[in-house]
Amino acid sequence: MADVYNNNPVNGKMDGGLEEDSQLADAKNELETWKAKVEKADDVKAQLTLEKLEEDEAKTKAQQEMFACVKNQQECQKEFTESMNALQDDILKLGKHKQFLLDKLRRCQAELQAKKNESTKLKQKFKIYAQIPDTEVKFTCQNKEESDDNNPSIREVFSISQCPTVLLQGGQALITFEEEKVASQILKIAKCSVSCEHTSLDVKIKRITMDPAVKFEIHLSVSTKELKVSNIPPSVPEERMRDRLEMSFSRPSRGGGEVERVEYNMDTGTGQITFLHPGVAEGLALRGRYRVDLDSEVNVQVGPIYKYQLRKFETFCGTPKRTIILDDIENAEDEEDLQDHLEIHFQKPSNYGGEIESIKYISRGKALQAFFCEDTVDMKD
Repeated sequence: MADVYNNNPVNGKMDGGLEEDSQLADAKNELETWKAKVEKADDVKAQLTLEKLEEDEAKTKAQQEMFACVKNQQECQKEFTESMNALQDDILKLGKHKQFLLDKLRRCQAELQAKKNESTKLKQKFKIYAQIPDTEVKFTCQNKEESDDNNPSIREVFSISQCPTVLLQGGQALITFEEEKVASQILKIAKCSVSCEHTSLDVKIKRITMDPAVKFEIHLSVSTKELKVSNIPPSVPEERMRDRLEMSFSRPSRGGGEVERVEYNMDTGTGQITFLHPGVAEGLALRGRYRVDLDSEVNVQVGPIYKYQLRKFETFCGTPKRTIILDDIENAEDEEDLQDHLEIHFQKPSNYGGEIESIKYISRGKALQAFFCEDTVDMKD
């Protein structure tokens, strides 16, 4: 019994120790677990701190970049505004310059049109519409300087001189004195009264202003070897046509001769024949027509080939020193009678007149073109 009594506490003590050991082990395990969690939390904290520092650095860098972008944007906006203002100024200047050029263009166009109108007037003014009469020319001799076998052509020089004219209107008279001083004296008279049978007429004395006249030379050269051919029907090909023309114009029985060169234009139906010897083309040109052997005999037109040049063209404005014009003459009498009274009045030295070479009076309602010879006009370039 005593043994049993003594053994119970020992066993209780042993059970309690085991339980404490178990609790201690659990506590140690739990402590280790918490230590591991704390270490892990510290690692996470350190990592988060590091990430925060990195993020703060990135944020600072991003802010700096943002500030730089804002500054750059402001500078770009400023440059853009300045560029827009400069561009608008340029556009405004270009608009003004464009308007200036348009105004200048309109002025130039107006000046050009005025020049064209003036040129047209001058062309019409200096055009000569005249039928030149047929004139027989007598050949006397050949100029030795112009007789050149290398240039077989007939050369002529025609001098054309336009007579100065003035249009005499109705109620006007033209008087030419024999002396210049008489006309000068008459022109100094402010007012002139001419006595007629039953009345007296007041006339105005004026100096004559004439239209410009022209002089020029026409140098004409007619070839004695070349012949113009026209109205050629396009019945055969071009190369064959040249051969046919050469064969036809080479026949002496038709007045032809040895052909040096043939030119032919199918589009215009014209050609040019150059003979080897001069004189053949002259004889054929006088005929006007020639028979050519194509598919059948065809008559073509032939003519001379000539060149002309206008040389020594000169314009003159004339002032007749011995001629005056009387204006505002009333139809008081018959035309011939009134002309006689005018002639009598201006021949008297007491009226400052003198010997009259010619006089012409035109009554109202008429007009007359008066022509002047060069000896009665003082011609100036």
